[in-house]
Amino acid sequence: MQESLRELYINELKDLYSAETQMVKTLPKMAKAASSNELRQAFEEHVRQTSEQVSRLEQIFEQLDEKPTGKKCLGMEGLVKEGAEVMKEDYEDSVKDAAIIGAAQRVEHYEIAAYGTLRTFAEILGEDEHVPLLEQTLNEEKEADQKLTRIAEEVNASAEEGETTTSAREETSRMRTRRAA
Repeated sequence: MQESLRELYINELKDLYSAETQMVKTLPKMAKAASSNELRQAFEEHVRQTSEQVSRLEQIFEQLDEKPTGKKCLGMEGLVKEGAEVMKEDYEDSVKDAAIIGAAQRVEHYEIAAYGTLRTFAEILGEDEHVPLLEQTLNEEKEADQKLTRIAEEVNASAEEGETTTSAREETSRMRTRRAA
C-alpha cells in the first residue's frame, strides 16, 4: 500500500523507467518497419532522445538514492504489443506507416500524461532539481508527437491516394469486365 505521495512518486518513476527502457528496444523495430524515410529518421532520432530520457530518470533515482528497477510498466507493454501487431500486418507501405504512426502517437500520449503527472508530483514534493529534468522530457515527448502529426498528414494523404487509385483501377476493371460480357 502506498503510504505517501513520495512513495507514489518513486513507484511512478519506476513505472516510467520501465516504459522508457521498453521503448529503447522497440523504436529501432518501428524505424525498420517504416517505409517513409522521414518517419524512419524520426524514430531513429527518438531512440537517441529516449536513451537521454532514461539517463535523466537514472539521475533522479540517484538523487533519491533509489534503484530504478523493480516495476514493469504494463501499460507500455500493452502499447508495444499493439505496435508489434501493426508492424506484422500486410498493409500497403503508406497504410502501414499510417498505422505505425497511430501506434507511436498512443505511446507519446501515454508518456506525456506520465511525465506531466510526475512533474507535478516533483513540484508538490519540493524536488526542485527533478522538475526541469521531467519538464525537458515532457517537452521532448510533446515535440515528438507534433512531429509524428506532421509526418502523418503526408503519409495519410499518400495512403488515401493509394486507396483512391486502387478503387479507380478496380472500377475500370469492372467496367471492362461488363463490356466484355
